[in-house]
Amino acid sequence: MTINTAATADTGPAGDTRQYVTFYVKDEMFAVPLAEVQEIIRMPPVVGVPKSPASLEGLANLRGTVMSVTSLRRIFQFEDRPHDDSTRVVVLNQGVPVGFVVDRMAAVVTVDPGQIEPAETIQATVETDLLRGMIKGVNGHAMIMIIDPQRLIQRENGGENAVRSRAARVTAAGDLGRAQADGAVSDELQLVSFEVARQEYALGIESVQEIVQVPDLISRIPRTDAYVLGVMTLRNRLLPLVSLRAMFRLPETPLDERSKIVVVPLDERNSVGVVMDTVREVLRVRKDVVDPLPAMLGDGRGEIQSICRLNNGRRLVSILSAEQLFHHDAVRSALAAVRDQEGTEMADDTFTRSVLADEEEQFVVFRLGNEEYGAPIASVNEIVRVPEELTRVPKTAAFIEGVVNLRGSVLPVIDQRRRFDLPDVERNDRQRIMVFTIAGKRTGFIVDSVSEVLKIPRSAIGPTPSMSEEQTRLIGRVANLEKSKRMILLLDVDNLLDTAEVAAVGEYAGEAA
Repeated sequence: MTINTAATADTGPAGDTRQYVTFYVKDEMFAVPLAEVQEIIRMPPVVGVPKSPASLEGLANLRGTVMSVTSLRRIFQFEDRPHDDSTRVVVLNQGVPVGFVVDRMAAVVTVDPGQIEPAETIQATVETDLLRGMIKGVNGHAMIMIIDPQRLIQRENGGENAVRSRAARVTAAGDLGRAQADGAVSDELQLVSFEVARQEYALGIESVQEIVQVPDLISRIPRTDAYVLGVMTLRNRLLPLVSLRAMFRLPETPLDERSKIVVVPLDERNSVGVVMDTVREVLRVRKDVVDPLPAMLGDGRGEIQSICRLNNGRRLVSILSAEQLFHHDAVRSALAAVRDQEGTEMADDTFTRSVLADEEEQFVVFRLGNEEYGAPIASVNEIVRVPEELTRVPKTAAFIEGVVNLRGSVLPVIDQRRRFDLPDVERNDRQRIMVFTIAGKRTGFIVDSVSEVLKIPRSAIGPTPSMSEEQTRLIGRVANLEKSKRMILLLDVDNLLDTAEVAAVGEYAGEAA
């Protein structure tokens, strides 16, 4: 249901009638001025936001705009009830759309100004400071309460200061990742590791464009080699897919939910999707634990360029060369097949591609509960498995879950579920520790799973709707991916810990390298 508010609905105090949209919350009838109502919709799917007021149902996609959805039942402290076919969201235009959940709609009523009493003079079942006034004796109703949307928003979300502080942080957020990446100089390597046939391989993180899920549909290409699985569509372009198992002459197994596609850019025009059994971790390793591949172990093609020795040599990771991967017969065959299928489209203008790349940001996407979150890839030091047991340290701060030994350094670990007030879950092999550097201290955060590395167009990223100060501090932006019907909450990593918590972590963490 959409309401046209082009006509004047509230003609002012000069004796003219005014129009209001009325609705029920529990057994009470409320109203808002018709002129402030943008539209009325059914209850949409929402994305929950951590550390949110109890009244916030979540964020919803309203035709490309991210909108907060708030329960009036909870604001007015009525008991909750499940949404049903009568539930509606009244979308108000407050500069940006803001949605309020109501039990059911009533009608549009025309009111004479003499029928409206100020809120200060009445007794009501809800707080009168959330009301603009009371309508009496309209359409057989003794009393209809007029809500004040601005006061509702300010009380629930911390007022205008929260909005201003969010805007200031969002302005700089897009450039922060690039500045961190440009300034990073280290004697360490950052690797993305993955498994194929129980063997661990890795690529330098600079050689990984993104990591995506295996699509439901892979289009087969006729007259191609067995290791060419076919093509998929990735952001309106064809991406050739090759199997690393087949390239290394290993037995094939069916693809499943753990399988991932590592997108490797080969040059300015070409990328290839390499299908792996599973992606394991993002590693940060010292260069002195990486050795060239012994000549007697090479096969002359050079796809494996070096070996990384971890855990005192008990764990060996074969580091692949993206450059040599380009020369593999499988990759050349896949690229040729895509060129044939795309025709001249494959020869896109290089300048256009560089402009498009500059209009994207790259994030590591992970899950907590039912929601997806993103952290700028430049802020992620590494991603490691959760050990079977975390070492508990007596008299540590309550928010520190324990510590782990990360290549000889003590790493404090925090359970992000608890930080976001989510229920505990048992440890499982899908959980990961994401390692960030906050105020110079390396800190690990346990998440439910890490799903992919994703490039997101800046046009799909916007500030979060007006929320509480704490929410705004943690989640300044949100990515609204309409085509895939996903909404990803983008964390401000530097604000995951406050000043006192950074000091507590610093008692156990070493300085970041």
